[in-house]
Amino acid sequence: MAAITALAAHKTGRSVRLVLERGEDMLITGGRHPFIGKYKVGYMTDGTIIAVEVTCYGNGGNELDVTLEVLEQVLINMDSGYHIPHLRLTGFACRTNLPSNTAFRAFGQPQAIAITESWITDVASKCGLSAEKVREINLYRGEECYTPCKTIFDSRNQLICWNECLTSASYHNRKIVIEEFNKLNRWKKRGISVMPLKKAVGFTVPFLNQAGALLLVYEDGSVLLTHGGTEMGQGLHTKMLQIVSRELKIPMSAIHLNETSTATVPNTSPTAASFSTDLNGMAVKAACQTLLQRLEPFMHDNPKGTWKDWVKEAFRNKVSLSTTGFFKGEDVSIDWEKGEATGIRYFIFGAAYSEVEIDCLTGDHKNIRTDIVIDAGSSINPAVDIGQIEGAFTQGLGLFTMEELKYSPKGVLYTRGPTQYKIPAVCDIPEQLNVYLLSGSKNPNAIYHSKGISESAVLAGCSVLYAIKDAIAAARRETGLTGNFTLNSPCTPEQIRMACIDQFTEMVPVNVPESTPWAIIV
Repeated sequence: MAAITALAAHKTGRSVRLVLERGEDMLITGGRHPFIGKYKVGYMTDGTIIAVEVTCYGNGGNELDVTLEVLEQVLINMDSGYHIPHLRLTGFACRTNLPSNTAFRAFGQPQAIAITESWITDVASKCGLSAEKVREINLYRGEECYTPCKTIFDSRNQLICWNECLTSASYHNRKIVIEEFNKLNRWKKRGISVMPLKKAVGFTVPFLNQAGALLLVYEDGSVLLTHGGTEMGQGLHTKMLQIVSRELKIPMSAIHLNETSTATVPNTSPTAASFSTDLNGMAVKAACQTLLQRLEPFMHDNPKGTWKDWVKEAFRNKVSLSTTGFFKGEDVSIDWEKGEATGIRYFIFGAAYSEVEIDCLTGDHKNIRTDIVIDAGSSINPAVDIGQIEGAFTQGLGLFTMEELKYSPKGVLYTRGPTQYKIPAVCDIPEQLNVYLLSGSKNPNAIYHSKGISESAVLAGCSVLYAIKDAIAAARRETGLTGNFTLNSPCTPEQIRMACIDQFTEMVPVNVPESTPWAIIV
């Protein structure tokens, strides 16, 4: 886009502004990578999973872009919150004639959790157990656990989140109420799902794990901060102000932020991977500590002085009041030959419960309740974190239940505007949405023992998908169907309706010979 605009400006000798209509924008812009997963599972009759073999195919579009990195994230996060003793993973990046797909929030992990929960529910169905029972049996447990990539971590907070979620949602009581509701209603069914959440934090590209900051202090005591992160409504600037205020022990009203610019902080890393507070926060803290070292002699000589007194005295003694901070994170590497991933700083744990009601005749669904428990460590700003969790969950809700892309048989995108491509609205938010931050948690691997949580709750949207699948299973039992069935994401009303097999769906012709489909879902 920049090249096209620059060329037009060069040729005409005038300023050029290029604005795409929404339809054009969606036609040429890549989206989240569609994936298909095929799996074989070995399990015991009590629901304990012994071995899993998964093969994944990712639609990369016409260019590689970040497809390999997304594929890596799908594979290394395929365990989700479960301990699988034997796991074989294979991934393929597929080149197609569609626009190149690219990085989206949570970066491959929503695709991984959707595939994982599919074989969890299949095992539960085969064993005659509830999916939640199979999930609980296979959870990571203990202080020293290993992922399939041999990364060691402490999983105790995951189990705490799981138990707190069951308690806060009154899961066992709600399950009894839902079973009674389903007995009394033929064409409306309710379903529930509770699942663990586990997300690795940080970049797997080593050189991206770095950040810088610039701190300027003026004679009147005011502070101007510039850091390498981009504020996009997620509260990053707010947290950076809090860090400066905490380190320098001055009010936030005395601190001002300069917009992110490579003219002041060069070579910035992407604001992504739930890692921006960790990276930039440590750089800001380093800049503050350097400044305090310069002010220390004046603070020592005048212990009863104020911040302004110390700054003014430093200025008069020709001490630099401009400091930079830099943070170098650990190198993260993945050795696919050895099947090892090293340098992952920490994991975010959580659990999500969702309850839905479906209309078996129309395929419509209503989100009744969602409870989310997230281990945010010692949160720097709980209000910001809870807002991020609510927003990320809503985005996941759209991803797993609404936002479907349909193409013509020749590859032309049909869903390229708000009339065809649906995103969550106010009416789609659960009637009761409860978010809890795990209390008493501390993370030694990040600033102030906090955790970066902005992407983890996207995964919580998957609980809605499998609550819908639970409701569909209840409808299918009415017609004597008790086996496994496939429910793809996003589970739109069309999918829900056709999965609730009855005398009406049997009238719909499937796979008519020599016919061309109106639309192809990718």
